[in-house]
Amino acid sequence: MIIITGAAGFIGSCIAAKFLANGYKDLILVDDFSRPGHAPNYSQKNYRELVDRNRLFQWLTGKEKDIELIIHMGARTDTTEPSWPIFQTLNLEYSQKIWEVCSQHEIPLIYASSAATYGDGKQGFDDDPQKMELYTPMNPYGNSKHLFDLWAMRQPETPLYWYGLKFFNVYGPNEYHKNRMASVVLHAHRQIQETGKLKLFRSHRPDFADGEQMRDFIYVKDVADVIFFLTNHGKNSGIYNLGTGVARYFNDLGKQVFVSMGKEPDIVYIDTPLDIRDTYQYFTQANIQRLRTIGYVNKFTTLEKGVDDYVQNYLSHKKYY
Repeated sequence: MIIITGAAGFIGSCIAAKFLANGYKDLILVDDFSRPGHAPNYSQKNYRELVDRNRLFQWLTGKEKDIELIIHMGARTDTTEPSWPIFQTLNLEYSQKIWEVCSQHEIPLIYASSAATYGDGKQGFDDDPQKMELYTPMNPYGNSKHLFDLWAMRQPETPLYWYGLKFFNVYGPNEYHKNRMASVVLHAHRQIQETGKLKLFRSHRPDFADGEQMRDFIYVKDVADVIFFLTNHGKNSGIYNLGTGVARYFNDLGKQVFVSMGKEPDIVYIDTPLDIRDTYQYFTQANIQRLRTIGYVNKFTTLEKGVDDYVQNYLSHKKYY
């Protein structure tokens, strides 16, 4: 059996789809399944069982020898949430419990970290373990992921093999439920459909022009492909960046959404909301050399091709992956 936590969410449901497409049928999907907006992400998938996240450790008791792998994507991912206790419970302590189960029973573990651990980026985006202490996240979400990364690296007892993946800006199908936290691609598609225009954040720094804030945008299908690779890799445990290694302008992304919808670009700029203005990242770009050195050689989907696939094959028909 393979356990996927966060399986009703965006990335977790796409990982489940990847494994099912490659013949893995014995999947245990873990999440809070009480939220109806998440149901289309998993309801049509051929899983073995749904397990509520609050029952996971009780459910696991006595089944540990049957578990081939735990893919832990479950987390509170709202970067605007100010309450630390929420992140401490769901992101830090829950992850520590999963780690301890995997360590005690020699179960491999793949878990989601985040590029939010790098803070404002002034120290770079290098996943070298020797540099992890240098980074200062700018919000409770990033701090929860950072603290777990540091805790994991200090543990004398570890899973059979393990990988923490620092996700950069992931976009793609199955994020309809994410509302404000959905990718810019989804928001752009909705805005263009409704108004014919796209609003992007104005720059509040003199060294960046409007719309030229830069992100390392990675298509969710590439994320699932890397995780599938690591499932069969079984060595080189550690923390790895997961981005394309190429930063792109928000203007580039916005224009491609227009192109994929068959419309002429019409972009306007609005002030960045005050509640995120001081913690807004103006540049992210993954250093992916460590991932390459352990043998992941597949090319990442270009922004143009990823947006085109997402818009034409999913958003335009509200389809799921």
